[in-house]
Order: sequence, then C-alpha cells, then structure tokens
Amino acid sequence: MLSAGFVLAFAGTGCMAGSGSAKADTKAASGASCPKGWKAGWQKLADKVKVPVYCPTWMPAPLDGKIGGTWEDIYSIGRDKSFLVSFLYHESQTGDVHVNFRAYPGQTKIPRCREIEFVMGRSQTRHLPCFADPNGRTKIGSIDATFYTVNQDADQWHVLYAWRHDGTLYTVSQHVTAPLTYRQVRKDLNRVLRGLALVQPA
Repeated sequence: MLSAGFVLAFAGTGCMAGSGSAKADTKAASGASCPKGWKAGWQKLADKVKVPVYCPTWMPAPLDGKIGGTWEDIYSIGRDKSFLVSFLYHESQTGDVHVNFRAYPGQTKIPRCREIEFVMGRSQTRHLPCFADPNGRTKIGSIDATFYTVNQDADQWHVLYAWRHDGTLYTVSQHVTAPLTYRQVRKDLNRVLRGLALVQPA
C-alpha cells in the first residue's frame, strides 16, 4: 500500500509519453553498451568512484543520459565516493521529468536520512531509511531490484528501484508528478531499469 501522502502526489490527469532520446534497448541489463554520446561522462564517473556504474540507454522524453548535457541537474560525489547524478526537465504549467541515479560504493545497507519536523515552534530531528515501503521485486539480467514507494532526500516523491552489485548499493528513481501519472512513471522507470548498461572503471 502507498502512503496517504504519496497517493496525493499521484493526483492529476493525463500523461506525458515516455519516448526516449536514444534507441530503446531492452537487453541492456544483460550486456548492451552505454550510448556513444553518453559513454564519456559515465566512464569518468566510474573512474572517479572506483566501482562500476550503470549508464542508461533509454530515458523518458525529453531527457537524455548525457552527464554534463542539457538536462543534467545534480552531479555530486561524496567523500565516501557515494554519488547522485540527476537529470531534470522543468517547465511552468507543464510539470517535471526527473530521474536520479545513485550508488554507495562498498555499502549494501540502505542509508538513513535525516528528517526535521517543527512541533510547537521547536525542531525535532529523526533518522529514517532513505528508501522504504518495498513493493515487490523485478529481475532483469543480472539486476535483482526491489521497488520502493516512500523515499527521502532528493528521491522524495519518487518511486525507486534499489539493487546490489559486487558489494555496492545502486538506485534509480523517477519523480511522480502531474501531468505524469503513477502508471506512466512506473512504466518509464521499468524501461530505464531494463536499459541499464554496466560501465567498468578503467
């Protein structure tokens, strides 16, 4: 079951077609390659964090998967080599298309996020799992991913897949917001997951 707050995010009608800007490759999780125009950025990321990274071969329109390109929103690497690479399309009166990629090198446990609430004018801090409310698993090639519907931090109001590979936790998520419906976002995120291609560090 989805939380009540999350269901509110699904309100709205209509949907935006998810036609990627690169050729769809439904076998990428089983061995396809990162698109030529996107490969350099993902290779550089893999070299920096010293672990394999997953490059998309398909993204929901109008996004592409080019790091440093038009749609890059966040490119952040922590001291522990964990990273967030985010792609965002935003336009007033139209809505967002927002996809995040994360990895936590050497860590397989779900990290904890800090939440601050104000009660009677005083702040209260609590720590909770960054990804929660698992709702099934999807296996594609070597990826065995769990689907999460209640997420925190930059993945708040996103639906998210998380999986483990060679001692590292990986995630990909997409924002659920009008005019996109939950059904369309889930369909697009499934297609992103199917199209992931592993890029090894040099």
